[in-house]
Amino acid sequence: METSVFDSLLSPAILFLFLGMIATWIKSGLELPDQISKFLSVYLLMAIGFHGGMELSHSGLTSEVGTVMLMTMIAAALVPLWSFFILRLKLDVYNSAAIAATYGSISAVTFVTAVSVLKSLDIAYSGHMVAAMALMESPAIIVGVLLARYYAIPQGDQPVKPNMNWRTLFKEAVGSGPVVLLAGSLLIGLASGEKGWLSVKPVLGDPFTGVLALFLLDMGINAAKHLSKLPESSLFLCLFAICAALVHAGLGIGAGFILDVSKGDALLLAVLFGSASYIAVPAAAKLALPQANPGIYVPMSLGITFPFNVVVGIPLYLMMINFLWS
Repeated sequence: METSVFDSLLSPAILFLFLGMIATWIKSGLELPDQISKFLSVYLLMAIGFHGGMELSHSGLTSEVGTVMLMTMIAAALVPLWSFFILRLKLDVYNSAAIAATYGSISAVTFVTAVSVLKSLDIAYSGHMVAAMALMESPAIIVGVLLARYYAIPQGDQPVKPNMNWRTLFKEAVGSGPVVLLAGSLLIGLASGEKGWLSVKPVLGDPFTGVLALFLLDMGINAAKHLSKLPESSLFLCLFAICAALVHAGLGIGAGFILDVSKGDALLLAVLFGSASYIAVPAAAKLALPQANPGIYVPMSLGITFPFNVVVGIPLYLMMINFLWS
């Protein structure tokens, strides 16, 4: 199994990620049209949500499922807390809050990549992990905004409060397109079960790995572009982006070990805990924390944490899980 973990680095999807980054660094001009990128995102979220719902229809909503989902939501709320105070050592309140929310939330693409690795290694995972992913988006955003409100820089006797509409923020966090598509696909898969999955498998199942490879090519291009946008004095930010992934993924593995989940679920917990959002949180932060600089938190999540998790993190986490679960 350990050899197969390292072999996952040579999977077509991961190699296309490298190709996209190299193509950008050598200024080849390689790009995918925006509409194709959006279509690939929709396809992957729809496929993983539907398949997760089908799997959930088998297992049912048990107390174990409820415990895992509750634990992931708590983690999504707690991670921004300690991240915020670490980041405050070097950054202002608003950027610290935005980055903290980014690392408390999740990356659906990293999750999908981990699922692909599990499939290639024939390791089972539970459908309710998809539901856990959908639930982890909003708590981190809300906690990040609350931290910014509470620790806003004083002017005179009153702190400066970010001007926001909580209803709009909640809609952005919970009602955003990716979250709605993922949750809706999961519910459809749950309702239609195995019979429904077999009817869409030729479209949502069989081409999945090929579509993921094409999507990671596009992600590699974008990651390399954003990496070049980090501030010049960014050693602290780079270290945080990597260390946060490792520490939080370790917490996810530890939680999985305590809850006695399967190896596949443990890897997905590691990825959910250790990844960082570059879609949902930036969209919400633009509304709720306009004082924060997206030129910092987007390159950190997309340019460093995302490729680190895909290339180094997933094989490393799986190796740790194999050791602990043996």
